[in-house]
Amino acid sequence: MPAPGVIVNSASPIKMRSPTTLLFAVALLHSGWANDVLPAAKEDRAILLHGGMLHPISDEPIPEGKLLMSGGRILAIGRADEVLDGEENALKVSCSGSHVYPGLISANGTLGLVEISAVRATVDLREPGMINPSVRAESAVNPDSELFPVARANGMLSTLTVPQSGGLLSGRSALLQLDGWTWEDMVVKAPVGMHLFWPRMRYGASASADAQKSQRENWEERLKTLQTFFDEARAYQKAKLNRDVTFRSDVRLDAMIPVLEKRLRLFVHAVGVVEIQRALQFVEEQDLSVVLVSGQDVARVAALLKEREVPVILSTVQALPLRRWEPYDSASRVPASLLAAGVPFCIANGSGASNARNLPYIAAAAVGEGFSADDAMRSITLSSAEVLGVADQLGSLQVGKLGTLIIADGNPLEITTNVQRAFIRGSEIDLSSRHTKLYKKYLEKQRRLGQPSEAR
Repeated sequence: MPAPGVIVNSASPIKMRSPTTLLFAVALLHSGWANDVLPAAKEDRAILLHGGMLHPISDEPIPEGKLLMSGGRILAIGRADEVLDGEENALKVSCSGSHVYPGLISANGTLGLVEISAVRATVDLREPGMINPSVRAESAVNPDSELFPVARANGMLSTLTVPQSGGLLSGRSALLQLDGWTWEDMVVKAPVGMHLFWPRMRYGASASADAQKSQRENWEERLKTLQTFFDEARAYQKAKLNRDVTFRSDVRLDAMIPVLEKRLRLFVHAVGVVEIQRALQFVEEQDLSVVLVSGQDVARVAALLKEREVPVILSTVQALPLRRWEPYDSASRVPASLLAAGVPFCIANGSGASNARNLPYIAAAAVGEGFSADDAMRSITLSSAEVLGVADQLGSLQVGKLGTLIIADGNPLEITTNVQRAFIRGSEIDLSSRHTKLYKKYLEKQRRLGQPSEAR
């Protein structure tokens, strides 16, 4: 992806016809659509959270627990009657009547790459072409996005930002914390994975014989292109290793070497059963480490995923059935099916950047379908961290992990719950956003007009 401020949309290319056009687009990005929330200052003091219900996720809740943070990390956790080493000099924050959870993690999204989906100048999702492994999502992230404060006000403090694809290989994703002056400040881990969007291998419901032939030829051509590129990458890897005199450096092929060496996982986006099966066959033939990003059809191949130990990012549990004869709630039953099958998975929100804030409600949709509220919270915290390879830093309240957490007046899965305070790396962040400011504005309007309100 280009450097921040350079706008590319391969689906509808923007041709910058003059310097004036470029300046206008940049001005829109950095003024009209930039949030005015200051990033958190680094906290030098130790902070003691006390009196609230601690939800470690990795263990049982601790009533009226204590949590001590310093240097951006959790130093100690204990019960009310315990004295933690260093707590006497810490800044004390009362959480009485509240709940403390680890920050929520979105394992699949486009936050930072999209501002207003209908305005092309604010969309930087993909590069032209089918094969773009050298793309780095973090380099195109807009740290001033209005959507970051909105998402974190609902408890989401980390997100995997994924380059999208109009072809096959879209590039490398990055895990970001939702606070920072620059994208460099925001990166928790990069790259996290290489992303492959598997071709759709299904015919349209009313496709004619000619249309089916054309569709089949299209996906076969794409798979041939993919196979050829992997063959080229392996030949390049061998030539580089052997210091072949004919070797010529290539950034696209260089980006593939960690994937071929299984140091970087391939995140395969595949929807239907046929696509999933073919994708897993390809991965096995190539001997790659894989994560599957998919929807409700993963339940149909759960035994295969368990056998091959393939972790899954479930893109949503709020979707219509894929087949006319399936029950209306087939999508929301999938988490329970994967849990019962022993498939490692987490839940993400695949409905776009502007709806990223709804992550906890997406997970909550599976509750009551053989999936408990505790399971749902784990699926958007610790399970997400495990799938993304950052469970040593995020996802639960444990000693040594980052002090990235939220204080709420209830369970974040409940739409009535308010996030009261939030910390990223031990520093308290501002939870104001365009939404909260507009709420206060119109609450004041009602007051001045003498209208009743139900403000909370």
